[in-house]
Amino acid sequence: MKNTQPWKSFVPVAVNFLLGIPAIVPIFLVWYVLSNGPLSDLGWTNRNPNEDDGMWLWLVIVVPIVACFGGLWALVNIWLRRKVLDTPAPYPYWLVCVTATLAPFFVGVGIG
Repeated sequence: MKNTQPWKSFVPVAVNFLLGIPAIVPIFLVWYVLSNGPLSDLGWTNRNPNEDDGMWLWLVIVVPIVACFGGLWALVNIWLRRKVLDTPAPYPYWLVCVTATLAPFFVGVGIG
């Protein structure tokens, strides 16, 4: 990898960390649907007793939000990989990007 400027390696990390702040919403929604649906049916979580509207309503809300954020995240990272970095190895790049995006959510869970 030919990085003439070392700061270029930190740009994807910083951008993905900043993308992780609005990612808290779709990640939480996915967790909420899973914990009140399939995971509670398996006995791994307890279903919210006030959740009696069914899962269809949640899927109508969650799928567009997750799809929009996922599309935006993928487009930004594909652009960053091509333009900012010269030729990074794909697996470490995507692993670092996913980790940096999930970091704000897990920091929030750890604090709360």
